[in-house]
Amino acid sequence: MTSSFDDLVQCLKALPGVGFRSAERMALHLLLDEPAELQQLISSLQNAASHIHACARCGNLAQDNQLCNICVDPKRDAHRICVVERVPDLVALERVGAFRGLYHVLGGRLSPINGVGVDKLRLQQLRTRIQDENIEEVVLALSNDLEGEATCHYMVYELFADFPNLTVSRIAFGVPSGASLTYSDQVTLKSALDGRRTVAR
Repeated sequence: MTSSFDDLVQCLKALPGVGFRSAERMALHLLLDEPAELQQLISSLQNAASHIHACARCGNLAQDNQLCNICVDPKRDAHRICVVERVPDLVALERVGAFRGLYHVLGGRLSPINGVGVDKLRLQQLRTRIQDENIEEVVLALSNDLEGEATCHYMVYELFADFPNLTVSRIAFGVPSGASLTYSDQVTLKSALDGRRTVAR
């Protein structure tokens, strides 16, 4: 095989959940069986790279210089925010349809050992939203592990300290310890949201 083919396989293999054999099959399919699909894929990727960005308000995916579809939806409950680590977690919760408020994507979770401190996450943006948008409840939907717990603890006892009337709840953990929201099934996620509890402060 050529070096160009090997480069394509390596790029495909770098995608989540794609092993070497799958990447090789996809590359062969695109190059030999359906070359028209390859051009369409290239065009779609270029278009997405040019037009999709993070929503300035919540961090979700948005088109061009606009807010995301959730932020501009007048039917959403604008007084409640669900805090998630990353966009795939937001997508997983939206798929369930159990939460009708707004979202805030942190961009990760606190992890000093990996160099992720308060300044690396969208925590101050969340504080500003609570202050400016008349938020009544924040639902913490972070992973059920040490780093997720540490991030929740920081938000409850530091970030939200000046908002005594703010209700802070945490999703119930039908989600297994150490598991990612992205890969949890819909029933588990719905149970977790429905069974969320208020965090004592």
